[in-house]
Amino acid sequence: MFVDEAIVELFAGDGGNGCKAFRREKCVPLGGPFGGNGGKGSNIIFKVDVGLNTLLDFKYKRKIKGDRGENGLGKGKHGKGAEDVVVMVPLGTVITDMETDLIIADLTKPDDEVIVAYGGRGGRGNIAFATRTNPAPDFAENGEPGEYRKVKLELKLIADVGLVGMPSVGKSTFISKVSASKPKIADYPFTTLKPNLGVVRVSDGRSFVLADLPGLIEGASLGHGLGIQFLKHVERTRVIVHIVDMSEYSGRDPFEDYTIINNELKQFNEKILNKPQIVIANKMDMPGSKENLEKFKSKIDVPVYEISAITGEGLDVILLKVADMLDKIEKTNLYEDEKFESHVIYKFKKDKPFTITKEDDTWVIRGKEVEKLLRMSRFDTDEAVLRFSNKLRKLGIDDELREMGAKEGDDVSILDFVFEFRE
Repeated sequence: MFVDEAIVELFAGDGGNGCKAFRREKCVPLGGPFGGNGGKGSNIIFKVDVGLNTLLDFKYKRKIKGDRGENGLGKGKHGKGAEDVVVMVPLGTVITDMETDLIIADLTKPDDEVIVAYGGRGGRGNIAFATRTNPAPDFAENGEPGEYRKVKLELKLIADVGLVGMPSVGKSTFISKVSASKPKIADYPFTTLKPNLGVVRVSDGRSFVLADLPGLIEGASLGHGLGIQFLKHVERTRVIVHIVDMSEYSGRDPFEDYTIINNELKQFNEKILNKPQIVIANKMDMPGSKENLEKFKSKIDVPVYEISAITGEGLDVILLKVADMLDKIEKTNLYEDEKFESHVIYKFKKDKPFTITKEDDTWVIRGKEVEKLLRMSRFDTDEAVLRFSNKLRKLGIDDELREMGAKEGDDVSILDFVFEFRE
């Protein structure tokens, strides 16, 4: 089954917890803290596998979870970091963040790989918090939560040339004649249910990759037929080969078909029509084709090349023409830099890293920084609780609560934890 789009939830591994321990060896006075740090959680990495040609695996695997780092131990032993989770995807996969709609990566090279979700760092053990003023800290950190992301995976085939045209105009026959690709061929619409790739070798030794893109009909850009599933694959191609059926057998008007296909390409992405396009009149061996071709040429002002895909007549001329065009066209990136997450410029904002709202009789605090602080804090000692309170105070939460009218003894919640407000 050919699958070229999937939505996946990623849960990178949490960091391991830091350890709170103290030296108690004989003959070691004032041993001090001895708890090690936790290990790092696993990253989730997407990597190209040139042997894959579909996103079928993600049809059944919608959640990918990383492993947690090991906890720190006593005697200053640090926990082991978890191994990264490597997810293999086909060449040409585009990874987009569903929340921001920014592209994380466009994997177009055989050795491409990218960290999509970062694992949490390990929590620090109490040995890491020792200072001159506090030589024996009685607290440690929990591990940092791993990054959560919901991403969309889109496979956009890596091909130099894209074949477009109405169903049954001979695209599959064409690609089967000029390459080793063997698509299913029959005389009814929608024989081809998935794109087919073929490597074409020209008579002078040059080669290029050709993609047969099925299912284009009127309304394809709006989801009619199969076209909406495969129009995305045209975007990467450098040259479009537009095949038009000139025979009387289909009972269709060649110029109308030509206009419909170009309009659908324009509706989907106007930039596609800026790509060089070769128009091919196919099935010239059939009755009525010559007359239809003359009428067709009188309505357009671009060169039209005559072939018969079934007999092979005229194919060599077309392939040489396409190879010449490709030699003059440089490969360019599919997306502009502004659409990539790594190119977005984040300007400094003075906005508070938290929000406070009153729900019923409880003050509810929300914000990634505050929630992360809570998850990494332990409340097993008075010193740990005091440290957490001081951090909230430095963020300005206490002052904000007072300004909003919070009083002594009011309930304050962060996530599922409820605290009592104290002056």
